[in-house]
Amino acid sequence: MREGTRATVIVTGYFGDRLAQMCQRYGATVTRLDVEWGRAVDPDALRTQLKATPADIVAMVHAETSTGVLNPVQPLAAIAREHGALTIVDAVTSFGGHPLDVGGWGIDAVYSCTQKCLGGPAGLAPVVFGPRALEKRVPCRSFYFDLSLLEDYWLRRKYHHTMSSTLVYALYEALAIIEEEGLAARCARHERNHRALIEALGGLGLSVLPREGERLWTLNAVRVPAGVDEAAVRKHLLDEFNIEIGAGLGPLAGKIWRVGLMGASSSPRLIVLLKGALESALAKQGHLRA
Repeated sequence: MREGTRATVIVTGYFGDRLAQMCQRYGATVTRLDVEWGRAVDPDALRTQLKATPADIVAMVHAETSTGVLNPVQPLAAIAREHGALTIVDAVTSFGGHPLDVGGWGIDAVYSCTQKCLGGPAGLAPVVFGPRALEKRVPCRSFYFDLSLLEDYWLRRKYHHTMSSTLVYALYEALAIIEEEGLAARCARHERNHRALIEALGGLGLSVLPREGERLWTLNAVRVPAGVDEAAVRKHLLDEFNIEIGAGLGPLAGKIWRVGLMGASSSPRLIVLLKGALESALAKQGHLRA
């Protein structure tokens, strides 16, 4: 990406908006495809957008954790390719928890992290670039993020920076755990526990923001009931049960709780604990089940 690159960015929440800002910082001419927060993007909307405003790059967030929405990356990548655009995908909260087939779906560039669904410590960012992305690389204004220099470092062992060897060892162990479980089984576990959480929330009269078929398994956006002090609930969970859940971001601040079920934390035992903790917190405020 460079000055004048035409970038269409799909914005379905806080992190899609951040992705648009990142593209602008690199000089791209950004066209936003804004979607209602809490809904996944309709692939036909992207097709219409690209017909009206051609793009060199289409960027999107796979797992929008500000809204609990899973965007349909596979058809979106196909549409972008049909219109001659490269794709950039933020897979921060999907990699290791949801199916993600970079080659099979024709995605050109993907970035993620190690501390979420992979279950490793924070501090590393897995990235992948497909052949089309590598063919269209441009000079990079950043030394740190210069792909050609990084390629020399990774593949030809030319000095670029000093990596944390302890983080690499930790990632190796996290990947070994994933290999032992099996990637398909790991994704199935995330889906199974997500559905168990939805059922548990229903027993408390609670629901999630996205509709069925558009929900993340790894991050659940739980609606705050009317009259409930959402910050007080979070404080009660942390003080009394040592459970920390996230607050809403942007226009959803005060309206949802964000509950992560990722990696080792995606387990039935923790769902049972969370259900009891929420029940205690809501009862403290006199909120009865619907």
